[in-house]
Amino acid sequence: MNVLFVSLGCDKNLVDSEYMLGMLRDRGYTFTDDETEADVIIINSCCFILDAKEESINTIIEMAAYRTDESERCRALIVTGCLAQRYADEIRSEIPEVDAVIGATAYDEIGEVLDRVLKGEYVKEIQSIDRLVLSDSNRIITTGGYYSYLKIAEGCSKHCTYCIIPQLRGHYRSVPMERLIKEATFLAGKGVKELILVAQETTVYGVDLYGEKRLPLLLKELCRIEGIEWIRIMYCYPEEITDELIDVISEEPKICHYIDMPIQHASDTILKRMGRHTGRSELTTTIKKLRDRIPDIALRTTLITGFPGENDDDQKVLLDFVEEMKFERLGVFAYSAEEGTAAAEMTGQISEELKNKRRDEVMELQQDIAFEHARKMTGLKLEVIIEGRLVDDDVYVARTYMDAPGIDGVLFLKSDRELMSGDMVSVRVTGANEYDLIGELCDESAK
Repeated sequence: MNVLFVSLGCDKNLVDSEYMLGMLRDRGYTFTDDETEADVIIINSCCFILDAKEESINTIIEMAAYRTDESERCRALIVTGCLAQRYADEIRSEIPEVDAVIGATAYDEIGEVLDRVLKGEYVKEIQSIDRLVLSDSNRIITTGGYYSYLKIAEGCSKHCTYCIIPQLRGHYRSVPMERLIKEATFLAGKGVKELILVAQETTVYGVDLYGEKRLPLLLKELCRIEGIEWIRIMYCYPEEITDELIDVISEEPKICHYIDMPIQHASDTILKRMGRHTGRSELTTTIKKLRDRIPDIALRTTLITGFPGENDDDQKVLLDFVEEMKFERLGVFAYSAEEGTAAAEMTGQISEELKNKRRDEVMELQQDIAFEHARKMTGLKLEVIIEGRLVDDDVYVARTYMDAPGIDGVLFLKSDRELMSGDMVSVRVTGANEYDLIGELCDESAK
């Protein structure tokens, strides 16, 4: 029986999708990317911001067209994830073609739910948001063959005023370290070379289980796993980046000199309204420390423009900060007022036009910074991982340590030597094309 699986939202959602795919694979299901060939359609939804919510709703409606009384093929349409957790009743009443709704922390029930649906039963499984699903490692499948995400925790206890995650996924719960080591070892045995650590927040890993932050220790243990060559850390809150963590990143050769550190803003007034735990001074100190102790570090951050109460002075503070810090990688979202959050009830809501205008101002500034950074890379020797090949252009696509899959840039490499996805080779950067680099092979060995 063919399953079409649509995964929406962030890479943390993608990890949940991988688990569900592995569970269904173990039950004998096959997979297709053609909706007309699908016996079952499963959508792992997202509703973090308005755009994500709209994408999820539109996808469900689009897939519902294949689940009608006249359908000759599709026998089940299932919605999982954050949108399902938050709007289960609305989905059922407005889109009756949906056969089952599974909450964000009940995805381990996917096999049993599908069995019940195929017997003609409507299923609504919205379980406790404080559940921590621990799937057996033999159910895991990898995202790209040579890289995979390792979800080290579920939920969040920060309670930023703009965020709905605590209501959807509960308080922060770390996955026990022995489980993570077992999972990572399994992935390495399947050919994974790059491990990408994700959670709503990675930097407080272990506090709930062990009474102390144990991300540095976890990283050291992961570095000992044979076959893992790169380890990348995402979602590091700046106030939790300790000297011990910086030392481990600096000293362990397998850890990419790359940190994804969402700061959201730089104005003290807006940061306070957001419920963040840092101000501009603390952010500046942390970034300076990272750059001083790891000179080649690539810093990625995300920002929000148009937060309630933000004025022209706050925008200028943000622009000045971006200009001063010169982040290698940066993304910007226009603020989205999500029902149920404190920020949605705040005074000083800003028009969509002004939110987007301010977002565009930041992105225009960052574009110049990113292009200049890429140009300065010319002449450097870097280790890269091969992503694939563009046959029409006769060029390989690779990523440097500065580039997380799917969100950062790439390096284009011409080579007469046959290379495979996942090969790690040394290249010399010969130029840049806006955000992306161009390089040539400078060694004759691949890992």
